[in-house]
Amino acid sequence: MSIDLSQFFEVFFEESFEGLDAMESELLNLTPGEADSETLNTIFRAAHSIKGGSGTFGFTSVSDFTHVLETLLDQIRQGQRQLEAQHVNLLLRSVDCLREMLQALQSEQEPELHTAKELQQQFEEILGLSEGEVAANENEASASPSQQAETNTYQILFKPHHHLFKTGNEPLFMLSDLGDLGSIEVEADLSAIPEIQNLQGDECFMSWKVFLQTEATQEQIKEVFEWVEDDADIDISLCGGLFSEQESSAPTEPLEHDDAAQQSSENEPVAQATQAPASKGKANKAKSNESTSIRVGIDKIDSLINMVGELVITQSMLSQLGEQEVTENTLAALQEGLAQLAHNTRDLQENVMRIRMLPISFVFSRFPRLVRDISQKLGKQVELKILGEGTELDKTVMEKISDPMVHLVRNSLDHGLETPEQRKQSGKPEIGTVTLNAFHQGGNIVIEIMDDGRGLNTEKIREKAIANGLIDGNEELSDDDINELIFEPGFSTADEVSDISGRGVGMDVVRQNISSLSGSIEVVSTPGTGSTFTIRLPLTLAILDGQLVRIAEHTYIVPLITIVESLQIDTNKVSRVGKSLEVLRLRDEYIPILRLYQLFNHHDAITELDKALLVVVECDNQKVGLLVDDLLAQQQVVIKSLEANYQKVDGVSGATILGDGRVSLIVDIAGLTKMAGLKKPGAQEALIDAAALHEEQV
Repeated sequence: MSIDLSQFFEVFFEESFEGLDAMESELLNLTPGEADSETLNTIFRAAHSIKGGSGTFGFTSVSDFTHVLETLLDQIRQGQRQLEAQHVNLLLRSVDCLREMLQALQSEQEPELHTAKELQQQFEEILGLSEGEVAANENEASASPSQQAETNTYQILFKPHHHLFKTGNEPLFMLSDLGDLGSIEVEADLSAIPEIQNLQGDECFMSWKVFLQTEATQEQIKEVFEWVEDDADIDISLCGGLFSEQESSAPTEPLEHDDAAQQSSENEPVAQATQAPASKGKANKAKSNESTSIRVGIDKIDSLINMVGELVITQSMLSQLGEQEVTENTLAALQEGLAQLAHNTRDLQENVMRIRMLPISFVFSRFPRLVRDISQKLGKQVELKILGEGTELDKTVMEKISDPMVHLVRNSLDHGLETPEQRKQSGKPEIGTVTLNAFHQGGNIVIEIMDDGRGLNTEKIREKAIANGLIDGNEELSDDDINELIFEPGFSTADEVSDISGRGVGMDVVRQNISSLSGSIEVVSTPGTGSTFTIRLPLTLAILDGQLVRIAEHTYIVPLITIVESLQIDTNKVSRVGKSLEVLRLRDEYIPILRLYQLFNHHDAITELDKALLVVVECDNQKVGLLVDDLLAQQQVVIKSLEANYQKVDGVSGATILGDGRVSLIVDIAGLTKMAGLKKPGAQEALIDAAALHEEQV
């Protein structure tokens, strides 16, 4: 039997990253001098698991570094040392270091050890290892084998409990690890194996007596069994020699280690285990699976299985109907079966979508650390409030919204919140507040990033925009329109570029990233009171509620969420701005009309405004009207990436396959407005002015 350990790499990395997240979260809850024992135990267990797992898979750089970290944690939880602020800072930096090392290993690269060595030295200083002792230890480590510890022989009694296999442990790996420590002789005790009819394949009935001749210490031998110390009886003692040297202690013929390796095919995976970490191919496999897995609750799986069972029953019923002669009765039964099939399919779809939904706390959990580190660096006092962390969001959306949120929070901390002195002078509490809030609204999830800082300086933004040529000095813009200018490429009001923000990634990139998720962002700010950035996102990127529209003989899909209304055009309310752009005065607004057949270069479409229909849509706080021939049905569509299957097309965000097998394109509202030149600052105001002037002239 051969076991490829690389198949467990993915699980190891996932669990290790989860362990690091738990360590980071609990470390942030620690108060120097008042360390909670349960919190410390949680941190210690996470570090211990990472150390054990990395040791098992041969990632020695990780296990060695975690060992020194674990030592400090153990001394603190045992009460031998009091927790200090520098300990928390050092442990948090170690979490970062471990995360980088694991990410490197996951990407089949050797981890960079400079930071790890630097941190390890700090741990050794805290643990009281003087420079001389450290040097002595290093010298001892580099000394020749003859200068190291003397050789001893140990007798090891290893009796696993019956349930050992059920814990995922394999005794042969431990015997192999003992063999790596020195010369070994093993005797298997088979006396507890029951009769064949009582034998349970998942229970362990064997035990072993091992003689080990080694220079290793007893502690090193214990480490071999550290994963099973609660699931086995283990006794380690010094003895006179190996089986072959003890005439009286050889009741049965012992198995030589090398012989055992040859006789037992089960030893093959042991040899493989020692080589596993160096295998690039195995690391490749782990890398290819990165970010492609998701943990699912068993209740969701049970529900899916039930749904599939219902589908199978319905399919069987329809098959039987198909074999019968078509009568009025069978036709009615067929219709009933199809209705049942539609119901089951819809339920199955909803349950599959539930699998991809995760609480947004997976994103929010990174911000306590971020806020702590940046506020310390800036000398600001900040309280982070998190609301709605149980709100669920599609995993894909969640992974992509993380970076824009980090940028917004960093900006709030750097530019939004004032220093304690400034806040005191303004009559505010010295501690500023940043609030993250998430909630469902309709078919969307809304994420708010709020701060009670100084707010956006509209006058300064306006001056910068004029200086950069974004707007004309004579243009009259509302405060909201001025605030929108911060989303323009390269726009910044920061007088100095710090290492917290203003590093070349602007708010325009944030808006682009959110738009690529079919979402939108808007800002509301009050000078002296604070700012609120509101992000609206679809719950999932896999399925879209769409309105099918016809243009010539083509069918397009408009995201239902963007549609404000659909109407027939009163040509008396249409004005022309410039050479080609038309606007419709709709109540108190002027709506630019985009002729989709022109943008997509279709012929034979309806060109007369009074015979076509206008679909008014809104994106990024801007309304436009899409001229279409006709409205068709509304339906949920499965989104296919056009970029992955063909190439990027302006004005199109994806494609789908309709029920009749035809491919239909999904329009990208933001892309269309950009194609029409309506994305420029002040474009909307220019439209209104031009249209109003045109009406006056008429």
